[in-house]
Amino acid sequence: MDKRDLEQLLSDVADGTVTPAVALTRIQTAPTADLGFAQLDLSRGVRQGAGEVVYGAGKTAEQIAAIIEALRDAGQERILVTRLDAEKAIRTSELLGNGIDLGYVPDAQLALVGGKPSPTGNGRIVVACAGTSDLLVAEEAALTAEFYGNEVDRLYDVGVAGLHRLLAHAEELAQAQVVIAIAGMEGALASVIGGLVSCPVIAVPTSVGYGASFGGVAALLAMLNSCASGVSVVNIDNGFGAAYQASLINHLSAGTSRAR
Repeated sequence: MDKRDLEQLLSDVADGTVTPAVALTRIQTAPTADLGFAQLDLSRGVRQGAGEVVYGAGKTAEQIAAIIEALRDAGQERILVTRLDAEKAIRTSELLGNGIDLGYVPDAQLALVGGKPSPTGNGRIVVACAGTSDLLVAEEAALTAEFYGNEVDRLYDVGVAGLHRLLAHAEELAQAQVVIAIAGMEGALASVIGGLVSCPVIAVPTSVGYGASFGGVAALLAMLNSCASGVSVVNIDNGFGAAYQASLINHLSAGTSRAR
């Protein structure tokens, strides 16, 4: 179901030819596209406000290209593809037809088919990462947030080993509607930021670190046990999930912007 279908359905409800209950059922059970290897959710944009996202890891370039084309044919103009390595991106781009530009960003290993929209959020999202080694996850978060219509401030390499680097950005942090705090090692950045701001902080542990970091488990547990109020945590290396949640928060209601 696309926007035009939904508008017609709502018109039918308004003139009494369709009951609200029937309309709700149609919206909830709108058809999927069966590609054999994938069942595409064509009505997700109607239900959730954002269309289906393609997770590139574990899929072939042929599968990714077919999914993108099917979503475009169904009316989804902008498509986000995450966890897409460069080699697979090149092959996917070669397979895409109809002049579709993959919009691949190697620094984030994601593709922005259809580009980014104009910002529609209530305020700004700050993406802060502890070190340069966290940049892939940080860029995944930042670009995902921009893809969903948010203005983003990037604060990179501001880990607690040099606290002055973070404090130099106190004004940007204070004006943020949401902060995404990304760190590996001991994961302390999220707690520090949580003690400095009054907005929600979404912590992203990364798999960066030496042996006892256990691939990000140490940072994950540290963030889960944060003593700073207002800190929530997503899975290891999940920049996408953090940005999606931050975007939902930033679009909740009008008139709540912290920007001055």
